[in-house]
Amino acid sequence: MGSLFRSEEMSLCQLFLQSEAAYACVSELGELGLVQFRDLNPDVNAFQRKFVNEVRRCDEMERKLRYLEKEIKKDGIPMLDTGESPEAPQPREMIDLEATFEKLENELREVNQNAEALKRNYLELTELKHILRKTQVFFDEMADSHREEEQVNLLGEEGIRAGGAGAQGQNLKLGFVAGVILRERLPAFERMLWRACRGNVFLRQAMIEDPLEDPSNGDKVYKSVFIIFFQGDQLKTRVKKICEGFRATLYPCPEAPTDRREMAMGVMTRIEDLHTVLGQTQDHRHRVLVAAAKNLKNWFVKVRKIKAIYHTLNLFNLDVTQKCLIAECWVPLLDFETIQIALRRGTERSGSSVPPILNRMETFEDPPTYNRTNKFTNAFQALINAYGVASYREMNPAPYTIITFPFLFAVMFGDLGHGLIMALFGLWMVLKEKPLAAKKSDNEIWNIFFGGRYIIFLMGVFSMYTGFVYNDIFSKSLNVFGSAWKINYNTSTVMSNKALQLDPRDDYLQAPYPIGLDPVWQVAPLNKIIFQNAYKMKISIIFGVIHMLFGVFVGLFNHRYFKNKMAIYCEFIPQVIFLVFLFFYMTLLMFIKWVKYSANAEDVAFSAGCAPSILITFINMVLFKAPEEGGDCSPYMFAGQAGLQKFLVVVALLCVPWMLLAKPILIMRGRKEAAVGLKTYGESTAPAGQPQQQGAGHGHDNEEMSEIFIHQGIHTIEYVLGSVSHTASYLRLWALSLAHAQLAEVLWNMVLQNGLKQDGWIGGVALWAVFAFWAVLTVGILVLMEGLSAFLHTLRLHWVEFQSKFYAGLGYAFQPFSFEVILETSSSSTED
Repeated sequence: MGSLFRSEEMSLCQLFLQSEAAYACVSELGELGLVQFRDLNPDVNAFQRKFVNEVRRCDEMERKLRYLEKEIKKDGIPMLDTGESPEAPQPREMIDLEATFEKLENELREVNQNAEALKRNYLELTELKHILRKTQVFFDEMADSHREEEQVNLLGEEGIRAGGAGAQGQNLKLGFVAGVILRERLPAFERMLWRACRGNVFLRQAMIEDPLEDPSNGDKVYKSVFIIFFQGDQLKTRVKKICEGFRATLYPCPEAPTDRREMAMGVMTRIEDLHTVLGQTQDHRHRVLVAAAKNLKNWFVKVRKIKAIYHTLNLFNLDVTQKCLIAECWVPLLDFETIQIALRRGTERSGSSVPPILNRMETFEDPPTYNRTNKFTNAFQALINAYGVASYREMNPAPYTIITFPFLFAVMFGDLGHGLIMALFGLWMVLKEKPLAAKKSDNEIWNIFFGGRYIIFLMGVFSMYTGFVYNDIFSKSLNVFGSAWKINYNTSTVMSNKALQLDPRDDYLQAPYPIGLDPVWQVAPLNKIIFQNAYKMKISIIFGVIHMLFGVFVGLFNHRYFKNKMAIYCEFIPQVIFLVFLFFYMTLLMFIKWVKYSANAEDVAFSAGCAPSILITFINMVLFKAPEEGGDCSPYMFAGQAGLQKFLVVVALLCVPWMLLAKPILIMRGRKEAAVGLKTYGESTAPAGQPQQQGAGHGHDNEEMSEIFIHQGIHTIEYVLGSVSHTASYLRLWALSLAHAQLAEVLWNMVLQNGLKQDGWIGGVALWAVFAFWAVLTVGILVLMEGLSAFLHTLRLHWVEFQSKFYAGLGYAFQPFSFEVILETSSSSTED
C-alpha cells in the first residue's frame, strides 16, 4: 500500500544476456510483468532488426489462427477456454506449430473449396430443376393457344408494317432462352428487354418461392425463372447480351416435352447424390473445426507470447562478439530480487551455463511512475491518471480520492432511496465480478460501469448516509425518532395553510432530533427550501475550504520529500496563511454564528434576528468597511472582531508579494553566491560548486530569471484568484443537492401522488401503471442522469479545486513487458 501514496522507487538497469538464454529470460520477465525495456535501436528500421523474420513468422501463424477462428465462429462451434495461460513455447517448437497450422489451413481451405464447388453445382441443378418445372407450364399454355394468333401478337404492328402483306404468310419459327435472375433485378431487366428489342420479344417469368443459398458467402437470395421468346439470330444475340449484363444465368431447355421430362429426372437424381456428398463434406469440415476449437485459445496465447518476446528482443543490442544481448530497463527497487530470480530461472530453462547480469545504472532521466493497485484501487487510480500521470515520487491523490470522491458525490446526490438503488447495482456487479468479467462484453458503456463497480458501490453507500442525514428518501422523510417540534394546530390547518410557519421559541422542544434533519420540515415546503438553502450552502463552503486546505498540506509532503525548503518557506507557508486567514476564518464565523445565536436566547443581542450575515461580514472585512451599527443588535459576533479582521486581511495581502517575489529573489541570490564562489576558487573547483548552485536554484539553474519571475507570477495569480473561484466552485454541492431534492419532489407530486388518489380496484390498476412510469423516470432521470451530472461535478472538484494545490501530473506511466496486458489488449482488439 506504500506505493499507493507515492509511486515506487525505480532504477534504470543494464541487462546482459547470453544469446541462447535471452528468449527464456525474456519469457520469464513477461510472466512476471515488472520490467519496462527501453528501445536501444531507435534509429533502426523495424524491417532491419535482428529478429524480424521470427516476428513475420508469428504474424503468419496469427493470420492462420484468425482464419481458423473465423471458420469456427461461422459454424457456431464453442471454443474451449480453460482460463489458463500456457507458457511461451521454446523457439524450436515454432516449427511444429507452423506445420500444424499449415496443415489445418490447407485442409480447411481444400474442404471449403470442394464444398463451394459442390454447392455451386447444387445451386445450378436446383435452378435447372425450377426452370424445367416452370417452363413446362409456359409451354402448356402456348400449346393451348392458337399458333397463328400467337405469331401475330409476337410480331406486333411494327412487324406487319415492316414485312408488308407478304410477311403474314410466312411460316415464323420462334426461338427461346430460359434462365434464372435475381428477383430485385427483374423489373429493370424487363424494361431493358422491351427497349433494346423494341417490343419484339415475349417474356414470361415466375418466382421461385424458396430462397436459394449463394455458395460464395452463404447468404439467402430470392430468384425468379424467366423464358424469352424471340425470332431471328439478331434478337437472340441481343437477348443473350442483356442477360449477361444483368448477371442472369441461362440454362439449356429442350423443346420437346419428353426430353424435358427425361432431363428433370436426371437432374433430380444428381441433386440427391450431391446432397449426400455435401453432407459428408460438412461432417468432415465440422470434425476438423471441433478438433481445432479445443486448442485454439491456447494456440493464440502461445503465438502472441512468442511474438511479444521477439518484439522485445528487437529492442536489445548485440555486443561485438555477437554472443551477448544487452538491454536497458526500468525496474522497481522492491522487486529487484524477484527479477533476478526470474532471470536465473530462465537461464536454467535454456540450459545456459552463463548467468545473466543485472546492473543498476546512474541516470538523470525521470523514471516512470508506478503505483501498485488492486481491483479496488485501480478504478480510483484511473480517475487520477485520466487527468495526468503523477510525476516520479509525487504524492498520489488516489488514496484520498477513495473517501473524498464518493463523499462529495453523496453531498450532491443525497437521497436514501436513490443511493440504495445505486449501491445495490454496484454490489451486484461486485458479487458477480468473475462471471461478468468472463463474458468480455463489447458494449463500451457497460465496460465503463463494470470497471467502476467499486466507485458506484461506494457512491451509493455514501449517498445513503447523506440521504439519512438530509432525511430524504424519494423526496419523503423518515420519522424514526419522532419530531422535536410540537404543533398547536389541528390537522386541517396544517395541511391547508401553506404559509404556516413554526416559531422555534414556542414550538421547539429542548430535545433535538438525534441525527439529521427533523421530519417536520417535510410539511413546510416553503420554509423547508429557505432552511435547506442556508444549511447546504454553509456546509458546502465548509467542506470546500477543508478540502482545499487538505490539498495544500498534501503539497507539504511533496516539498519535504524532495527537500525543497525554498518551496516550503516561499510557497506553502504563505498559501496556508492566505487560505486560513480569509476563507477558513469565514467558516469559523459560521460555527460561531450557529453556536452563539438562537431563537430562545435571553439577551436580544444574541437572538436569531440579530445574527449578522456571514457574506456581508466577509465582504466588509475584505473592503475594510465598517458595518452599520444600530439598535440592540451588534454587527460583530465577539469582542475585538474588527481589529482581528483587519489584521487577518493585511497579513493575507502581504502573502501575495511573499509568494510572488521571495522565491525568484532567493534563486537570484543563490546564483550570485555561486558565481562569486567560482571566481574565488577558480574554474577547477567548478564541479565542487555545482551542487551548491543546484541546491540554491532547486532545478531552476537553466532558466532565465525573466522566465522564473513570469512563472512565479502566473503561479501566484492562479492561487490567489483560484482561492476565491475555487471556494465559490464548491457551491455546486449546494446547488446540485437542492436541484436533486426538488426534482425528486416534483416527480412525486406530479406522477406518483396521482396514482394514490384513486380508491378500489381501479386505484390498484392506476397505481400499478403510475408506479411503473414513476420508477422508469426515477431510474432514468434521477439515478442515471443526475448521477452522471453529480459524478462529473465531483470529478471537476478533484481535478481542479483539490489537485491543483499540490499535483503536477507531468510524469509518464510505467508500462512493463507483461504477457497479461498484451493478451488482454490483443483479445479486446480481436473482438472489436
